[in-house]
Amino acid sequence: MADTQIVVLGGGPAGASVAIGLKRLGYEVTLVGEPRPFDAVEGVSDRVVEGMCHAGFERALTTLAAPSARSVTWNGETSAANTERLIVRQRFDRALLDDLQDQGVRVIQGRVTATTEQGSGFRFSVCEADGSEHSLDAGFLVEARGRAAPASGVPRVRGAQSVSLLQHWQGKADTPCSAVQSFADGWAWMARREDGRRYLQLTLDVASRRLPPKQQLGAWCRERLLQLEQAQPYLQDAEPVGEVYARTSTPVLCEHSAGDNWLRVGDAAMAVDPLSGNGIFQALSSALQAPAVINTLIRHPERAAVAKVFHEARIEQLFYRFARIGRDFYDQESQWPQRPFWSARRAWPDSQSLHLEVTPDRVSTGVRPVVDNGLITEARVVITPDQPLGIWHLNGLELAPLLDAIRRDCDLAPQQVLARHIPPQQAAQLALWMQHQGWI
Repeated sequence: MADTQIVVLGGGPAGASVAIGLKRLGYEVTLVGEPRPFDAVEGVSDRVVEGMCHAGFERALTTLAAPSARSVTWNGETSAANTERLIVRQRFDRALLDDLQDQGVRVIQGRVTATTEQGSGFRFSVCEADGSEHSLDAGFLVEARGRAAPASGVPRVRGAQSVSLLQHWQGKADTPCSAVQSFADGWAWMARREDGRRYLQLTLDVASRRLPPKQQLGAWCRERLLQLEQAQPYLQDAEPVGEVYARTSTPVLCEHSAGDNWLRVGDAAMAVDPLSGNGIFQALSSALQAPAVINTLIRHPERAAVAKVFHEARIEQLFYRFARIGRDFYDQESQWPQRPFWSARRAWPDSQSLHLEVTPDRVSTGVRPVVDNGLITEARVVITPDQPLGIWHLNGLELAPLLDAIRRDCDLAPQQVLARHIPPQQAAQLALWMQHQGWI
């Protein structure tokens, strides 16, 4: 099983991250993917750039623009304190495929037209970019085709149904920038590249907003953009290019994202509301530990149940964390509380606080799945309200045994107890850290 052929479907950040991670573990990996078929731009923060550096996206990172100004008008107030870096996705995706080849991943530029299970593996029908067709066999499948990935009968949790309408405009070359503005029926995101290419996108509620026929969408979007103050610099001396592109932006969580010989990652496992601006970040977050999960499923099938629980619990936790971030941001917009778009989003997915209070009585230790040297195993960890999956190490120290020791010797100061197990200076620092975390 260690020689299992692994095929990754989808060449975006999640699929690429998993493919490179598996290659580093010594696997032969084939990735089937192609650059995004439509022109689109995304904005990313510095932490996303750090994640892509860690993932090995060297060529793709060279396609990022320098940080540019980002203006936000929300709840009637405007802020311009933040910056973001614009990514032209087609250019980025092409460079990402080059990164994969540089790392030794076999890349097939094209798409899978059919997938069938055979025996303990899969057979794929592949249509390459040059039009040629052939079949490809694999023992393990990584599904990373984003929102376009087939549902495959997997039940899903869905948020309020949203659609995003994107149109390109072309104007004079100018300084790159981006902006966000809320309005009665949704919110708009605008971006301008240095070459004058502009991207104007409206995100709306599917259930409450009756859209006009496709041929009238351009005029419909323009009418609404003309009413937004933030959109004016992007419309000035510019004209629309091409048709409006509509895509779903509904938050979706697959209730099952792992099997004995398959795994879903990125938007194929969970897709968040684009409001957070964390699309690539959440894709990388969901894919970060996937190579260790796959390595365990292949090399240690006796641990399959633990590996699958680990992956699905992590995917679910990330999804609800991002969902609550979006909920809290929507709740800050109080100008139109009864409008369908806002009322449907300000209370979903639940009322649980994003940041839960941590007190000693709410902190425990227990056995949870963890990543250890490229494999999923079980270890005793510290479990808190804000870290329900557990915290295993801090600077190389296993925390659960140390916390258990403090609780057994409750008559002594935590620092004194810790000093029995680790150097005194380190004990003092760790005791202070535990107090700040609310553990003791």
